[in-house]
Amino acid sequence: MPTLKRRPLPAAGEADDVPRRLFADPGVPDRVFRAVARGGGGLVLAVMLLVGGFLLLRAWEALRRAGWSFLTTAAWDPDSGHFGIAAVLLGTVLIALVAVCVAVPLATGAALYISEYASPRLRQTLISVVDLMAAVPSVVYGLWGFFWLEGHVLPTARFIATYFGWIPLFQVDGADPHDPLAPETVYTSSTFIAGLVVGMMVAPIICSIMREVFSQAPAGEREGAYALGATKWGMIRSVVLPFGKGGMIGGTMLGLGRALGETIAVYMVISPVFAVQPHILQSGTSSVSSLIALRYGEAGEFSMSALMAAGFALFLMTLVVNFAASSIVARSRSGAASDA
Repeated sequence: MPTLKRRPLPAAGEADDVPRRLFADPGVPDRVFRAVARGGGGLVLAVMLLVGGFLLLRAWEALRRAGWSFLTTAAWDPDSGHFGIAAVLLGTVLIALVAVCVAVPLATGAALYISEYASPRLRQTLISVVDLMAAVPSVVYGLWGFFWLEGHVLPTARFIATYFGWIPLFQVDGADPHDPLAPETVYTSSTFIAGLVVGMMVAPIICSIMREVFSQAPAGEREGAYALGATKWGMIRSVVLPFGKGGMIGGTMLGLGRALGETIAVYMVISPVFAVQPHILQSGTSSVSSLIALRYGEAGEFSMSALMAAGFALFLMTLVVNFAASSIVARSRSGAASDA
């Protein structure tokens, strides 16, 4: 227990109305714990800085030669000096956005059902299933996406392109929506399919975080909402969702960070194309991580420096996403407010 000590009494002549301040001696255990906690936080920061410094050091030669064109060039031919990450960076962002758009509604619905509607026995079973899904290796998701999901999703992709092709994002070059016998190969290995696979991968992670936050909503506020005549959904909308806002944002950003760096599952599904291709339903896309996996084995000294530059760009993008998530969560902390 910390001990309270009194400061010495004021000397004669000093003002008698000056309050004497008390200070706490935390003791040896608290000082040791504080030092260990600070050391752990400093170690994490140091490791992050070392990783970033290593990538920057190895990438410096390629960045110095390419300059700002490294961010605007779509082709990837380091041996000829014509290379950049414009195409793979766009593909990475689009795949991650498709994954988040798929995973967040699915994870939110699953988390609400597990925490609010499922019976206790079923709840434990579903929690175990979701945790096991999060532990499945990414190569398994890649095999599932390549051999099963792609063939079943092509009709859906064709439907979207036929009726929503007037939206630039859903356009497919070379597809004839009015020809029912037109081949569906223009829809294979697309950003949409890769995003679906990655979305299935990150959904269990997002669901676990949301479920944990939803289950911590105060029982008093739940009962108060029911006492005011709220239905089950009314209670969820006015108590559970506002309470879990920070956890929902944090889980979404964590899933986004995982989606940005996913490698093997994307590499097995996509057909690499080093051109700016913003149409998510059209065959051909790429990502930074799949580029590194594709070219790492055959890279020479300068090509390796170019791959390190691409990895450094992905590292910075992930840091920006995480810092943005931290600032958003800090302003919308779970439990800070509710409408009940």
